[in-house]
Amino acid sequence: MKIGKIILSIETSCDETAIAILKCSGGLRNPNFKILANEVSSQIKIHRPFGGVVPNLAKREHIKNLPKIYEKIKKEISGLEKKIDLIAVTVGPGLEPALWTGINFAEELSKKLKKPLIGVNHMEGHLFGFLLKTENSDSVIPAKAGIHKKDWIPGQARNDKIQFPAIGLVVSGGHTILLKMKSLTNWKKLGETVDDAVGEAFDKVARILDLPYPGGPEIEKLAKQGDPKAITFPRPMLNQHNYDFSFSGLKTSVLYYLRDNPKSKKTDIAASFQQAAVDVLTKKTMKAVEEFSAKSIILCGGVACNKLLRETVKKESEKRGLNFFTPEIKFNTDNAAMIGAASYIHLLTKKKHLKIEADSNLNL
Repeated sequence: MKIGKIILSIETSCDETAIAILKCSGGLRNPNFKILANEVSSQIKIHRPFGGVVPNLAKREHIKNLPKIYEKIKKEISGLEKKIDLIAVTVGPGLEPALWTGINFAEELSKKLKKPLIGVNHMEGHLFGFLLKTENSDSVIPAKAGIHKKDWIPGQARNDKIQFPAIGLVVSGGHTILLKMKSLTNWKKLGETVDDAVGEAFDKVARILDLPYPGGPEIEKLAKQGDPKAITFPRPMLNQHNYDFSFSGLKTSVLYYLRDNPKSKKTDIAASFQQAAVDVLTKKTMKAVEEFSAKSIILCGGVACNKLLRETVKKESEKRGLNFFTPEIKFNTDNAAMIGAASYIHLLTKKKHLKIEADSNLNL
């Protein structure tokens, strides 16, 4: 297969069913992605009554939605099946019943179309989401002077302005990871959560406050009405000489505070909790920036949709004259376009391919 062609990618790691078609080019020096299709079917309404994702329900919906999305894309793109050069599918981390639906669909499609199939790490998808770009974007773009929205090519992305070393902060429902990146393909994990991921903490605090699933957006919405300085919640592991994170204790502090102060404003609790979490993430990131003389920061993952986190990290980046990169909101949440981008970067590295089997514990 010639690298630089058209990739069909599939994502079913949790409760989003997604298929994308990307035209990839540029190589590692200037990877470009023209998004020909990017369809996502959400299951939020189905899982909301249960307060979280139910694996078997997610599996059922993926099985139902994958053929529908694929047929829709086929109608939109004339002669699609002949144009595809590669099929990529998320193999982990995620919910195994959900992952297997995407893998099974991808394998059947690969056999039918006689196209090669590779597995993709979902977290690598998040990491490379900032390379994606669509027209009329309002995403946070590099903060350093000289890079403006007019410089971005509609439907494509450019990484020629990113400078290394860079620090990558990957934040999602299941992961909180800090990376030192020498390049797009060479990175070292500096630290990660030792218990709850920050996204998991947001969801658990939301349940404590009787807010609906998914908790992150609900906490953020409530926090806008509260005082972030009203309650001094702990900043776990902030002063330890490492880059690991812990959010379980912060979540427990919220639980005990509400138990002991039942008349407290939930708006203040939400705002104070959110501020504590953002403080920890930002300060540990900036500590890594200073220790390793980083020139750029990449913020990605579902929790990177949080406006306070995006703005705080961007502000701290500007103070230091750094480039700040974060995907558009729709590319921070689970989608197949980011999986396509990750598969292209993976091909360019010529690394050993991942096994085409579900791995719920796959990590960076």
